[in-house]
Amino acid sequence: MVTRVPELDSGLVGQWQAGGGELIDLFAQAHQQLGPVAAFRLGPRPTVLVTGPEAVQHVLALHPDRYVKRSHRARLLIGDGVLAATGEAWQRQRRLLQSQFTGPGMRRYEQRITEAARTAAARWAAYARGRAVLDVGDEMRRFALDTIWRSLTGHPLDPGTERELASVPAVVAALPSLPADGAAAQGAVAAELARIDAVAARAIAAARDGEAGPDGPGLLHVLLEAAGTRPEYTDRLIRDELVTLLVAGHETTATTLTWLHLLLDRNPQAREQALAAGAEGSPERRQAVQALVHETLRFYPSAWILPRCAAQDDVLTGYEVEAGTDVLVCPYLTHRDPGLWEEPERFDPERFTTPGRRPKHPGSYLPFGIGPRACLGLQFALRESTVLLEHLLPAHTPRFRSTPAKTAYGLTVRPDGPTPATLVA
Repeated sequence: MVTRVPELDSGLVGQWQAGGGELIDLFAQAHQQLGPVAAFRLGPRPTVLVTGPEAVQHVLALHPDRYVKRSHRARLLIGDGVLAATGEAWQRQRRLLQSQFTGPGMRRYEQRITEAARTAAARWAAYARGRAVLDVGDEMRRFALDTIWRSLTGHPLDPGTERELASVPAVVAALPSLPADGAAAQGAVAAELARIDAVAARAIAAARDGEAGPDGPGLLHVLLEAAGTRPEYTDRLIRDELVTLLVAGHETTATTLTWLHLLLDRNPQAREQALAAGAEGSPERRQAVQALVHETLRFYPSAWILPRCAAQDDVLTGYEVEAGTDVLVCPYLTHRDPGLWEEPERFDPERFTTPGRRPKHPGSYLPFGIGPRACLGLQFALRESTVLLEHLLPAHTPRFRSTPAKTAYGLTVRPDGPTPATLVA
């Protein structure tokens, strides 16, 4: 039997609008009242919210041709990079990059990840000796940016490039509040975009001149080699892919690691359990540390909302969806559903190491999405996060002087405020 998607009462939507609440509050209300497939109306047409694992898999993994990406929220920044590309262009771009982030491709970045982690650990040791106050969020962003820069160029991140690339998180944070008009939005962040473009142009020119870093050529060289045989890889597309990899390769990882430290501050026993799981460098400890990352991603998935548009009429787990309908998959709510996860509001990394503790359905856990448009950098992000934590957790514990009172739901879901701390041995 096919029925219409249940729709949230317009009066409740009006109350939410009048109260100026976060979009996640409206989503949560629709999910709680109406279930795994729900609708609400903010304009003339209903928007369908998808949180149930069967419906999630239907939209993202089984029928990506029926539910397509229309326009990426960060297109202003990343242009036609692989995250924003669609159709055949996306397939070509993804095919080129995919080999770099799986199997043998990943192995060439192992040493670069390790060197970035050692650099961060040495910096933390210096902070501890000097009893300095650091911002944990800034430190995690610094590490993640160093890691992806080494992987892109073969060079460690230098202070000048680091200062200029501060424009990347500035633009990302500004995106939700930019004007709807494209030209006006572009003008609002023109200075930041110009700095990012200048960094990209210098890196491309250096790579084109054969300037390899101490770790050898990086991902940027792969893009330049592609330009030799594929005319679509213009300087502009290479710039867009470079900036896409910078954004996707450091912003989400930095946010995840910041959340992880905040969660460990509230749940110190989880840190002790991970370190007690095995000796330094053992598979047991690595698995336990990676479980800390997975549980953090359950609370705060890298992709907290995945927008799609129905390209044709469809039946979604028994509900009628018309062509043109906006469909929002929300991993944030799926991961916190008590019907799927036992005590979902409790930080419990062991649910990722103990058999039978987590839902089996693939649509139940999707911090990087699932299906053909799942994040290319999943393994890269997990690897760099785990390696850094293996260096930091045994040595120092951050003691936060204050923690953010709010959460910001933008391109990522991030702590809304500074995270000052000192380090305890």
